[in-house]
Amino acid sequence: MTYIIYAFAALFEIAGCFAFWAWLKLAKPIWWLAPGMVSLALFAWLLTLVPSAAAGRTFAAYGGIYILASLLWLWLVESRVPDRYDVGGALICFAGTSVILFGPRG
Repeated sequence: MTYIIYAFAALFEIAGCFAFWAWLKLAKPIWWLAPGMVSLALFAWLLTLVPSAAAGRTFAAYGGIYILASLLWLWLVESRVPDRYDVGGALICFAGTSVILFGPRG
């Protein structure tokens, strides 16, 4: 369930940030910011649903998911295929996320 929450959080964060990117770098109209801000609020809310007692650990573990989702965005939305270094780096980060989430704690 945690990975599903993280996946949706990443989608909303990337979409929200892309709205700002599109406005500033792609000359999209300013109204793109409204759904972008809603998307970023949903992202923040979703992270609070992760079953963890520590925000820092939740955010650290999320980092690996965000990297993987960003590369999927690169490929599916921006039509740029990630290279082997992108994929390798994402796999390393995802492994780190798993260690943070599922490592034994006292």
